[in-house]
Amino acid sequence: MMYSSRRKPVLYFKDDRSFLSRKCTVWKLFGFCMVFVLGSLLWVQLTCSGDMNQTVGYSHLPHQPCPIERQSSSADDPSWGPHKMALIVPFRERFEELLVFVPYMHAFLNKKKIRHKIFIINQVDRFRFNRASLINVGYMESGNDTDYIAMHDVDLLPQNEDLDYGFPEEGPFHVASPELHPLYHYKTYVGGILLLTKKHYQMCNGMSNRFWGWGREDDEFFRRLKTAKLELFRPTGITTGTKTFRHIHDPAWRKRDQKRIAAQKQEQFKVDPEGGLTNLRYKVESRKEVTISGAPCTVISIVLECDLSQTPWCQSS
Repeated sequence: MMYSSRRKPVLYFKDDRSFLSRKCTVWKLFGFCMVFVLGSLLWVQLTCSGDMNQTVGYSHLPHQPCPIERQSSSADDPSWGPHKMALIVPFRERFEELLVFVPYMHAFLNKKKIRHKIFIINQVDRFRFNRASLINVGYMESGNDTDYIAMHDVDLLPQNEDLDYGFPEEGPFHVASPELHPLYHYKTYVGGILLLTKKHYQMCNGMSNRFWGWGREDDEFFRRLKTAKLELFRPTGITTGTKTFRHIHDPAWRKRDQKRIAAQKQEQFKVDPEGGLTNLRYKVESRKEVTISGAPCTVISIVLECDLSQTPWCQSS
């Protein structure tokens, strides 16, 4: 059991016959009870669990964040302005990156006085990873107190404080633009970090749900922006080039799912005119407020549904 190492004094007390043979006074019993109670309280304080492991389905992690009730946050200071961002992170199994991302982004946005709430949309079903559907879920679950979203990869950290995360009133704002992203430099790239008002995201009907596995959903979304006649904006005056972001993904340790199954190879280049928010199907398994190194976030574990007649490549084989 989890407490076993903390109960050794109890086992020692049980096995020591010479000690039991002594006269046991009320004060001795009281003293042992106090030691046990204080030891238990110290153990709770040191391990401080916010049920993060149960939230995302992993119980072997050494670090467990504390419940949000015990932490303070300045992520929602009304004096910072009328707008509030829902930072949506599509997620599965990338704990090492998440433990870095949440506290880093919370501090970064606080320093810039951006009102925000971080949503970790955790896919727990048996299907292949679907980044676009998870972002759609994040939009649907982000509540009425936010008025714009940031579609944000968990492995991309902004290093330049001049980057703008403010309300993208004029149109979608691509923070991780091709000339700044450390890996992707083609002109139609809109992945990594993209800000949109909720109204503009609704105009696009969200993202296509047909992209299971890694890649191509951003390219299809670029076409949706054009169809909705939304002008795309990108940063100006940023002089840090491809060092503007820190990319913390390790491809040698965690390989991307780039398999193309059945007709997926042909279908991945097509526009999905009907799909998006209107045909999104999912179930919320759990919703938990947790903190990671003092930074609050909402972890929503979800199960996506897949229509095998439409996208049989949602399964690995």
